[in-house]
Amino acid sequence: MAGSEGLMEEEQREISDNNPLADAVLVVDVQKAFVQGPSAVPGYAMLRSAVEVLLHEARSAWAPVIFLQNDGSAGAPDEPFQPGWKLHFPPLSGEVVIRKTEDDGFDGTDLDAILTAFGVKDLVICGVLSEMCVAATARAALERGYGVLLPHDAHATHDVPAGPGSQGVPAAMAARGAEWSLGDEIRICASAREVRFKERA
Repeated sequence: MAGSEGLMEEEQREISDNNPLADAVLVVDVQKAFVQGPSAVPGYAMLRSAVEVLLHEARSAWAPVIFLQNDGSAGAPDEPFQPGWKLHFPPLSGEVVIRKTEDDGFDGTDLDAILTAFGVKDLVICGVLSEMCVAATARAALERGYGVLLPHDAHATHDVPAGPGSQGVPAAMAARGAEWSLGDEIRICASAREVRFKERA
């Protein structure tokens, strides 16, 4: 039993060393259209579970929880005020919802000011779509000096269809390519279960 406890402590140290404690979680476009029904991303059940883990950990630590909610165009699955536009996870009292119209969640929004007001330096990002809003928002956060941690199982996208002279790309590969495109500054961990948040008073 003692050996088991020692192993768990060692694993926790490795997680802490590789992935510094996060200050907040940013949930990108986890709206009903993308995680249920015909427009859902492949592997949506795993994505929902991973985001749920992050929300639980952040809320347990009283860390800021911020939701981005995309306003799609007329007829899009996430057209405002249509069923698919609603957030899958209802925000709790005190949690922030920021509506956006661009891939980059900082573009035309108060996201940077809100993160600054909360004193956020290290940010966990999760959600959809990996190569679009998740990657654009993560890149913008890095450019603004935030530390960004991206759990591999907590973001997802659709299959990429074949184009002229090219084959289609399965969703899992497209998601991994999105991670790779963010360069060396991004921190990636395998699972949302590895993420820990700084405790707030």
